[in-house]
Amino acid sequence: MPSFTEENYLKAIYHLSASGSQAVLTNEIAEVMHTKAASVTDMIKKLSAKNLISYEKYYGVKITKQGKSEALMVIRKHRLWETFLVEKLRFNWDEVHEIAEQLEHIQSAVLIQKLDEFLGFPTTDPHGEPIPDKHGKIAVPLRQPLHGLAAGYTGTIEAVHDSDSNLLKYLNRIGAVPGKTIILIGKEEYDESMEVEVDGKRVTISKTVAENILVTA
Repeated sequence: MPSFTEENYLKAIYHLSASGSQAVLTNEIAEVMHTKAASVTDMIKKLSAKNLISYEKYYGVKITKQGKSEALMVIRKHRLWETFLVEKLRFNWDEVHEIAEQLEHIQSAVLIQKLDEFLGFPTTDPHGEPIPDKHGKIAVPLRQPLHGLAAGYTGTIEAVHDSDSNLLKYLNRIGAVPGKTIILIGKEEYDESMEVEVDGKRVTISKTVAENILVTA
């Protein structure tokens, strides 16, 4: 469950708005943040007062240019810290999200730039998500959810959409991690579960899991 900070709300609005191009409804934000619409309304007022978002009743929330810039910087810090925790401190990929949420509040731009250099300027985090550069530019590769594909598909796992620790533990256990080749054997019509092959092993995954595995387009 996300913590109810301005940074996390801003990140949620950025992601829900398709990188800032669409308006977002308050109930959508409430669902992602696992909170009540009234709490979202209060935070919207705070973010709007700082010119990070614009809000019009019945039409939803739009992130401003300044808000988008700040959201991308928070995302940059978060993903760099996740990379540091996994690569240098040997945390498991399912352990780092909440720790990175604490570390992303550090405001030193010099520290984050040094961290980026120390890590060798990584372009993706441990979950396969792209890391914005120091100018806030982010290169999002073409990729698609495994769930929408037909039997016979073969491709590479690019990223995992959800940071839920139980999902990440499960994917690690079956070997379905970024960089691995995945083959879609078949899809069950009844519940839309899928039989896949990863690392020579066949396993059946649920519709929810398949929706969160992003593969090469």
